[in-house]
Amino acid sequence: MSNSQVETVTTSADKAKLVGAVLLLTAALVAYYSLSKQGPIVQWAALLVLLAGAVGAFFTSESGKALIAYGRDSTREVRKVVWPTHKEARQMTGYVFAFVVIMALFLWLTDKTLEWVLYDLVLGWKR
Repeated sequence: MSNSQVETVTTSADKAKLVGAVLLLTAALVAYYSLSKQGPIVQWAALLVLLAGAVGAFFTSESGKALIAYGRDSTREVRKVVWPTHKEARQMTGYVFAFVVIMALFLWLTDKTLEWVLYDLVLGWKR
């Protein structure tokens, strides 16, 4: 086993971007509710502009860049997956349903057999 340590390097500028994103998000919510008397157009405009600023500030930080890289890597990996054909998916679904029905019957039969053995034979309780 390797004993590698992961170090996260964050600069003060990166921290400031994240704090700015949180402040812009908070300002967006405050502006939305405090501008309710100005009308819905002003409310939604303020909300969307401040949310866009918060998203922009987040995605310029290292955390945002890492999130974008993760999304790209995930998309690349999904393209590599060999998906089953429609026929294979139907067959496997049928196998699963058949197995569930067989297991349900087996468990029901086991339950009734144990009930008969314990209650009728061992304890002598008649219904």
